[in-house]
Amino acid sequence: MNENTIPQSRNDVAERIARRALESRGAHYQAEVRALLVAALKVMRGCGTASRPRVADVVAAAGLSNEAFYRHFRSKDALVAALMEDGAERLCGYLTHQMAKEPTPRGKVRRWVEGILAQAMDDDTAATTLAVMWNAGSVPEGFLAGPPSAAGMLATLLYTPYTELGSDNPELDASLAAHAAVGRLADHLWRRERPTPADVDHVTRFLLRTVDQEVGP
Repeated sequence: MNENTIPQSRNDVAERIARRALESRGAHYQAEVRALLVAALKVMRGCGTASRPRVADVVAAAGLSNEAFYRHFRSKDALVAALMEDGAERLCGYLTHQMAKEPTPRGKVRRWVEGILAQAMDDDTAATTLAVMWNAGSVPEGFLAGPPSAAGMLATLLYTPYTELGSDNPELDASLAAHAAVGRLADHLWRRERPTPADVDHVTRFLLRTVDQEVGP
């Protein structure tokens, strides 16, 4: 019988081998991307706001090649955009966990404020966050989904608490709150000042004032 006339099995060997190869390559590429992101943070932390790192600096720190870099990112701007997205997702995950500990919407808002301002409370975290925000400021339109901040993602976490507190427009109120909180974080970062519990209280009261009738002036 000619091999071209042999019917394929439902679990074709060629398909299985190809699928395993793709899965292996995918895991390898994921490791490359993570190595580049980690290296970029390290290099940016070292440069601070004095200079912007080159692709060559990031590649060297990651122990990879230029080919590996451009396999995943078309430019350094694309890498910075990915860092912003990755950082925002990690922060949102942390905030979600912290907010879940609170039974009341006011408590959730306070936890949210605490988590954001906490990015300026540890020296290493503060330096890294400032460096990434500063680098993101030079990324041209098209690389980031919105303004160079995590405000968009962070705002979504306030939709439910603001709705429960009686906001007429929770999405808009949450967006304004997120921009205010991220702006305040940026102030602390640039001034190299650690937020105090009093700072957290003040920002929390400010963000609640327009939506929670129980919060005084």
